Amino acid sequence: SLPTPLPPAMAQLLNRGAEVTGRDMALSATISAAQGLREVLKTNLGPKGTIKMLVDGAGAIKLTKDGGVLLNEMQFQNPTASLIARTATAQDDMCGDGTTSTVLIIGELLKQAVRYISEGLHPRVVTDGFDFARDELTKWMETQKLQKSIDRELLVDISRLSLATKVKPAIANQLAEMLTDAVRTVQREGQQIDLHMVEIMTMQHKKDDESVLVRGLVMDHGARHPDMPRDLKNAYVLTCNVSLEYEKSEVNAGFYYGSAEQREGLVKAERAMVNDRVQKVIDLKKKVCAGTDKTFVVINQKGIDPESLDMLARENILGLRRAKRRNMERLTLACGGIPVNSVDDLTEDVLGFAGHVHEEVLGEDKFTFVEETKNPMSCTILIKGASRHSIIQIKDAVRDGLRAVKNTIEDGCVLPGGGAFEMAAKRHLYSIADKAMIGKAKLGVIAFADALLCIPKTLAENSGFDVMDSLIKLEEEHIKGNTTMGLDVNTGNAIDSSAMGIYDGFHVKKQMLGLASVISTQLLLVDEVLRAGKDVNK
Repeated sequence: SLPTPLPPAMAQLLNRGAEVTGRDMALSATISAAQGLREVLKTNLGPKGTIKMLVDGAGAIKLTKDGGVLLNEMQFQNPTASLIARTATAQDDMCGDGTTSTVLIIGELLKQAVRYISEGLHPRVVTDGFDFARDELTKWMETQKLQKSIDRELLVDISRLSLATKVKPAIANQLAEMLTDAVRTVQREGQQIDLHMVEIMTMQHKKDDESVLVRGLVMDHGARHPDMPRDLKNAYVLTCNVSLEYEKSEVNAGFYYGSAEQREGLVKAERAMVNDRVQKVIDLKKKVCAGTDKTFVVINQKGIDPESLDMLARENILGLRRAKRRNMERLTLACGGIPVNSVDDLTEDVLGFAGHVHEEVLGEDKFTFVEETKNPMSCTILIKGASRHSIIQIKDAVRDGLRAVKNTIEDGCVLPGGGAFEMAAKRHLYSIADKAMIGKAKLGVIAFADALLCIPKTLAENSGFDVMDSLIKLEEEHIKGNTTMGLDVNTGNAIDSSAMGIYDGFHVKKQMLGLASVISTQLLLVDEVLRAGKDVNK
């Protein structure tokens, strides 16, 4: 009997409307998508990278050179590009840096792998080499740590390097010190650094280089009474979550009266409860401020109605209502004190202190500054800029810079930057492949090593220098044993990265190599792309 012919794809046997892409086409499409995404992002790498303009469906424009922002905002039709983008944004979420580098290395790994696969080498052999190279580099990285003292100078260098790849050098130099001081302000001995205690506030006016670090808190609202003071010195700060406004009862209720006097008396009795709460705050103010030059500020998470505001204004008390919940914790960390949920038994111990509380008005927006605190454990980075585009660009860079400083403090070490680590890693993998490996798997290790050079190559290309010339100069220095030599983007020559303060984060590089190798391995092992979902026939 004749053998039964097999269908071209089992998926089409089960679903006539299924679309199947075979092995060769699937691999070719995967590599093309990775190469396309790499070409889009490669011009952004490094301090000399260019800027992309993103336009959404509504016509809104965003200018950025941050790889994480680009991949988050771009819409992908290709499944491979979407997968790589999600992997790279995971790098950004965890480390705050290395997003563009991750995409470049993934694209280069696939490019190097296809050289051998096109000559008949099975993808599994290549991926085995990738896995070996990743594990070997993870162990080798421990020997390449630069055990520097994690002082302010080093953290400023780390912050500046992260910022310089996203904003102009002048702004990066100014923000670097601000971000370092901000992280050191919220750092507590023996506890994990909580970057949520650094408030990022924006004001659209003046110039981009006039951003400031406020060692206190800036709130995006002000007093709601015209007679309240707008500028207070030596202020006690009461942070509370108490309703200082008249509220309707939760159940339906009413009262009956026989005369106007009865009605007036019932209204006063109903109002007296709120007035008693406000009076207790006023009594505390009189108690702590009597006979001194001290002033008083009330910041409430709940509401303060007009009559209560009027009572506070008559006593020269600044009252802010509807404060954001996140700011209540920051406020007590910035100026001390204890947040209270009741005005009963108030004492001086629950009060914080600020040397200067003042309000600024910008157009229709009000901002309240709580400054000159004694021992702040929370702070605010106030970003200023002439346009919304520049403010958004700086804000994205600030978030990444804060995480770069945080990661360095937690790692306790750094790696040489400017392509120095990648060149040293390439040479190490070549030596391992020559000495410790036999068989075809060493080709995967060599492909991994060659792929790492895409970082110094791209840095040289984006800086306007001859790629091969710069790469040869860099490798010659590493042959001499100078493993901290990186690429100078200003001259195209090799430079001592450690001496010039050019560093990479240890955690960033480790995460980047792990993610790039894993996703590349998975993509190389794809032999068919099936579009056979439930809605394929619709």
